[in-house]
Amino acid sequence: MKLKFWLPPVIWAGLIFAASSFPTRGLPPLIPHADKVAHFIIYGILALLLYRAFRTERRVGALAAVLLSVLIASAYGALDEFHQSFVPSRSTDVFDWMADTLGALFASTCLAFIRRQTRS
Repeated sequence: MKLKFWLPPVIWAGLIFAASSFPTRGLPPLIPHADKVAHFIIYGILALLLYRAFRTERRVGALAAVLLSVLIASAYGALDEFHQSFVPSRSTDVFDWMADTLGALFASTCLAFIRRQTRS
């Protein structure tokens, strides 16, 4: 196993965990649903890093890499939502988890499509 492929998603997941460990300040967002957009982007990045690791180090097919990336990112999102239920002023939100999963699906599918187009 090559650390250079797996270290980025592990570090990114650690940063997600660390960021969600801090209490929120309870201020209303400047942009409605900005937190959902943030979840979409953050977990999309996690899925991209996972996709890269699966495709390059494990040499799995594009579809399998997408499915594994989305499954892992979604599961991690669910665990992070559960973790937040123990953090003061944070709560579990199924819509955050849905944004996590959709972001992972969108990002990894786009990357697979782009890679396929550049190889054709």
